[in-house]
Amino acid sequence: MMFILKKVIAPFILPPGIFILIIVAMGLVLTFSRRWRIGLINLAIGLSLWALCLGPVANFLMRGLEAEFSIPSDPIGDVVILLGGGIVDRVPDLTGRSAPSPMMMGRVVTAARLYQRLKLPVIVSGGRLFDDGGAAEAPVIKRFLVDLGIPERMIITEDRAQDTAQNARLTAAICHQHGYRQPILLTAAYHLKRARMAFESAGMAVTPFPAYFLGARDVPHTWRQWLPHAGTLYISASALHEYVGILYYRMVE
Repeated sequence: MMFILKKVIAPFILPPGIFILIIVAMGLVLTFSRRWRIGLINLAIGLSLWALCLGPVANFLMRGLEAEFSIPSDPIGDVVILLGGGIVDRVPDLTGRSAPSPMMMGRVVTAARLYQRLKLPVIVSGGRLFDDGGAAEAPVIKRFLVDLGIPERMIITEDRAQDTAQNARLTAAICHQHGYRQPILLTAAYHLKRARMAFESAGMAVTPFPAYFLGARDVPHTWRQWLPHAGTLYISASALHEYVGILYYRMVE
């Protein structure tokens, strides 16, 4: 009983749950004080934030991005393009400094596993997001891929791209330079739709290969999924970021 009680209370003590409670409580107080407009605005913000922290909502948003993709059983290509997804800069690591972000590690591990199956060269694309003296992403990812068994000579780094559109343009140029015509595009499943659009805009057809999925099929809805969690909010925010990016691409096409 104490274990269940702890699991129920903790999400409302830690962020974002504590902030949701404060915003909703303020909304209720203002509403009962007949300050209807500001009270309802607070309630709408608090409840919307709560919704984005819920498992069923995050899963719904992710499934909308991931549903059209599956893991190819026999992918055909002549090169694998691995898109960067963030690093944790300036932290100690087993073989150097800086490391892939937790989300990026899924792409790194899948790239290493795919190499063991196909033995194709890998283009790693990712630069510095800001010019603050930090590490570019591609060399950090390359170091991990080498540690995971991919020969260094089989890895090409593109370390200037700052977003998905630049990933596409710069790696397309590398493919043309090396004569690669059938690239396999490896990134998170929720990122594949926008990434494929970017590569098509750059004039390159790709075979999408999802590194991992975040939206599960046939998830049982339990009471735990209705509690707010920071990790779930991050998943919802990542999905919304993709929807905004897809909308932008469609508007500029």
